[in-house]
Amino acid sequence: MAKVIPFKAVRPTRAIVGLVAARPYQSYTVDERESRMDYNPFSFLHIVNPGYKYDQVITGEDRYKLVKNRYLEFKEDGVFVQDTKPSFYVYKIVNRHGQEFNGIIAATSAEDYESDIIKKHEDTLAKREETFKSYLKTVGFNAEPVLLTYPDNDIISEIIKKAQKGYAEFEFTMTYRDTHFLWKLDNEDTIAIIQKEFEKMNTIYIADGHHRSASSYLLYSEEKASNPNHDGSESYNFFMSYLIPESELVIHEFNRLIKDLNGLSKEEFLIQLDAQYRIENRGAMPYNPSKPHHFSMYLDGEFYSLYLRKTSYEFGTALDKLDAQLLYKTILQPVLGIDDLRNDNRIEYVNGQHEMITIKSSVDSGEFKVGFGMCPTTVEQMKQIADEGLKMPPKSTYILPKLRSGITIYEF
Repeated sequence: MAKVIPFKAVRPTRAIVGLVAARPYQSYTVDERESRMDYNPFSFLHIVNPGYKYDQVITGEDRYKLVKNRYLEFKEDGVFVQDTKPSFYVYKIVNRHGQEFNGIIAATSAEDYESDIIKKHEDTLAKREETFKSYLKTVGFNAEPVLLTYPDNDIISEIIKKAQKGYAEFEFTMTYRDTHFLWKLDNEDTIAIIQKEFEKMNTIYIADGHHRSASSYLLYSEEKASNPNHDGSESYNFFMSYLIPESELVIHEFNRLIKDLNGLSKEEFLIQLDAQYRIENRGAMPYNPSKPHHFSMYLDGEFYSLYLRKTSYEFGTALDKLDAQLLYKTILQPVLGIDDLRNDNRIEYVNGQHEMITIKSSVDSGEFKVGFGMCPTTVEQMKQIADEGLKMPPKSTYILPKLRSGITIYEF
């Protein structure tokens, strides 16, 4: 029984929401960030990078306190206004490729996270969890939703479609050429119907935002333990999420680039791969794999197809069937000596929105020795791995939609 509740969002005014909304801070280059902050006083980047005002790098608790100050200044200046009634928010994104995403922004339950009603498929780093928990405790708000996915539901879908026929609170296009729409749902009967439909769902899944949700859970646990009057209704019991149906989730692969062959010659490397794969030289034309357990490889100016010899590999769990895990277990770890996919500086990742020609260019430049392409993970694979309590390797999925900060804010 998944629990979702409406909340009184703090939102930018309609006139400037397109100026406020921002991509995640780390997704900008330094030049991009500085340009936006120099010429756009309303950007949410001013809130999350408060030291820019003083041309200083500020870290830790000092930064968190200044983030809160900047946020309060935005509220005092009328940039942000809080809704007066608890609401759900129908949110639609149309990205630069014409892909459309429709869902509901709501507050979701930290208790559901604890009881595994909200399921996870990625490992998180304890240090990052603690850091972000401290950040949340000081600033007192969520500004970017966790992306959750749920089984397609006709009743929720009809409510979303009906809402989208009405007046949109927001409609704006970012410089990244994605267009955003927001409709407010504050009718109590409609809210009750949505909640009832989610209560019928035994599980919903984190698609993107594992560290954000884990940190919100840590904050909930800490606040609950320190509050003798805890009753479950406090705002810290929830975190902001964007819930979309499984059919609208888009998953791309992350392809791999490796800087060396671990001391092997090209010939020695290919001979080692032959023990696990049927190898075919495809020449100079880019090759994309078309089936699970098939890989493309670019090495020394030529593309190769790698087809797994299934008699050489045992499929036990849902994780064993995942191509990112398969590549790791058969090539990256045993042949190329890469044990730590998260921290080894010999490996880099390119999201699958880029063509294989990007892999070719990176290898041809001399910075990398070999590149691998694979098929994307499916939603069903993601769910199976989460259901079995397993965790994917780092950079197994590049998931759309990518969300913006500062469009709706949940205070606690």
